[in-house]
Amino acid sequence: MAVLKTYLLLLLLCIGADVFAVGGPVKDTAAVNKLNKLAAARFSSDPDTTFYYASQAINIARKINYETGVADGLVQAGHVDYVRGKSEAAVKCFDEAIAIYKKIRDNSGLAACYLQYGRMYNILADYSQALKYLNMALAINKQANDEYALTDSYKNIGIIYFSQGKLSEALDYYYKGLFIAVKNHYREFSADLYNDIGVILQNMEVYPNALEYYKKSLAIYEGTNHLQVLGILNENIGEVLVAQHNYEKAIVYLNKANNIAKKQSDQDGLSSVYTDLGLCYAYKKEYPKALSYLDTSLRIAEKYKIVYNQAYAIIGFATVYNMQKDYRAAYPYSVKGQQIGARLGNLSIRVNAALELNKTLAGLGRINDAYKALNEYLDLKTKLKDNESIQKLTSYNFELSFAVKQRLLAEQQHEKDLLYKQNSRAQRLTIMIFLVVIMAMVVITGIYYNEKRKQQRVSAVLAHKNSEILQQKADMDTQAAKLNDLNTLKDRLIAILAHDLRAPLSTLRGLFGLLQDDSISHEEMLSMIPDVLKKLDYTSDFLDTLLFWINSQMENFDRAAKCFPVKEIVARETEHYYEQAQGKGITLIDSVPQELNACADPDSVRIVVRNLITNAIKFSRDKDVIEVSAKRDGENILISIKDTGEGMTAEQSKKLFKSKVNSKTGTHNESGTGMGLLFCKDLIEKSNGTIWVTSKPGKGSNFFFTLPSADKVNMAASENPVQAVAS
Repeated sequence: MAVLKTYLLLLLLCIGADVFAVGGPVKDTAAVNKLNKLAAARFSSDPDTTFYYASQAINIARKINYETGVADGLVQAGHVDYVRGKSEAAVKCFDEAIAIYKKIRDNSGLAACYLQYGRMYNILADYSQALKYLNMALAINKQANDEYALTDSYKNIGIIYFSQGKLSEALDYYYKGLFIAVKNHYREFSADLYNDIGVILQNMEVYPNALEYYKKSLAIYEGTNHLQVLGILNENIGEVLVAQHNYEKAIVYLNKANNIAKKQSDQDGLSSVYTDLGLCYAYKKEYPKALSYLDTSLRIAEKYKIVYNQAYAIIGFATVYNMQKDYRAAYPYSVKGQQIGARLGNLSIRVNAALELNKTLAGLGRINDAYKALNEYLDLKTKLKDNESIQKLTSYNFELSFAVKQRLLAEQQHEKDLLYKQNSRAQRLTIMIFLVVIMAMVVITGIYYNEKRKQQRVSAVLAHKNSEILQQKADMDTQAAKLNDLNTLKDRLIAILAHDLRAPLSTLRGLFGLLQDDSISHEEMLSMIPDVLKKLDYTSDFLDTLLFWINSQMENFDRAAKCFPVKEIVARETEHYYEQAQGKGITLIDSVPQELNACADPDSVRIVVRNLITNAIKFSRDKDVIEVSAKRDGENILISIKDTGEGMTAEQSKKLFKSKVNSKTGTHNESGTGMGLLFCKDLIEKSNGTIWVTSKPGKGSNFFFTLPSADKVNMAASENPVQAVAS
């Protein structure tokens, strides 16, 4: 229920937001009217929701001084109050609403309020007051010629006469309402009146006909959200089944009615159903359960002053105790039931009270009193089954059937006349439409042909332009790719020059600086000349290699792979960098065996070895060891440059060959470009090899790369000489 209230509050806030966003009084009153309509619509399925909507409508209407909205909300709130047994609160709501309706001269609202007042007094068994208000509502509705409201008035007046035991008068009003409902297709009113007539038949003990009327009503309401009416119908069917001794089936219907009454907090319905269940279990000889249901029923009826249900429950107690032959316990209930029945004037109650009192007195041995009670029972029973009521019922049924048939025949004839007129008009209209369509088709065809020709010409021009644009885009993409490749080549060239030429040139610059300053003697200079020449030779060789690598990046470069001893290249590079390593206190070891021959571009391999050795020196410390080794690995030669220097993390290792990295400074603050290893990867992959690294921080790094062995290439050449020549 809390979730439902939250939902309703959100809905109300949405309505309020819409209202106050506009800010006009017309919108405010429209919102109040909408809330009151929602309240009325939800009563049958959820009285709590009705009360919530009505309360909100009253609050908003009071704020904007909208009197009609206040009165309509009060009628809805009062309706919920008296169904819940709060008759005093209902009277306050109705009295205020009546005062407002009279002030603003709203006769329709006044009639609706009188109707609710009458219904409330029926529950309270104050039939004179009930008839007073219902007849006032009837007079207003007759004057307004409001057939819908008239039907409701006739139905409710019939209920009052039934409650008084005046079955003949009740039938008069029921059928007045039913004729109007059938004529105007008021389905729900028709269903309600079928149910009311069924109740009369049930009281007259004409059970098959009563069930027929109940089922007619149920067929209309089934599948709707009118839970209150569905509860009443299920209870009535259950009562008939009890009278026919079909107790198990009766319990099913009564439990359905009980669940609906609980859901709606319908105290009247709950009290009535509990009495029915008590009697049903009594007939099944389950007396404790029967007494428990009757006790619950009586407590509810007394608490909410539902007099009819009090009498019904009290007579139920007398019935159960008589069945158990506990006549002393039955006696006070029998007497009290007779007293309330006499006060109510309801024939059904009085008949049942007289019957149970007769049984009780006979059981107590009070024969004369029992005989009097029996005579009273027989007299009342005769009145209940009054021939006048049966004759009226038969007559009304005949009239109703005739009226229904007449209405159906009139409707069928009217439909035939309408159909004939519609067909005549339709034929003329069809001919005119046909002619218009033909003319329109001719015009549209001409327009379409001209437009199609124009469209074809425009499409041809657009297709040509589109083709030109696509070709231009393709040319621009090709040029952009070439420019990008050239830019990348430029970056790589600058990086290599910065990486590998800085050290030799710095050495030469230092030497010439010493000569210029006369800082060294002639003999010292002569002793340095071999080393300088050696560095110049190396630099010249490096430039040749660099130019070769630059050529390798060109599209038309024809790679000339050949077989060579791995030892030769490694020895030359380690010899060149031996002095640089020794200057940092690093031991550089060449462990490559003489017999290993690889097949690749030697200059590319030399660049790779040089880069890996200089990197190892850069990140090694005093007393660290750099070892270059090689071995056969299947059909490849595996070359390793291992150092015991600083090492790196796994995350750093993953980035080395993927993109340009931010180069760290070496152990003696040597700098780098961060591009050297990318070039190495490029050269090795062009030589059909792979390159990778393993490293641990503080323990050094080990770079590996593979090259195809000479044996592998020679074997491939012998198997496919044409392919070998091509490669």
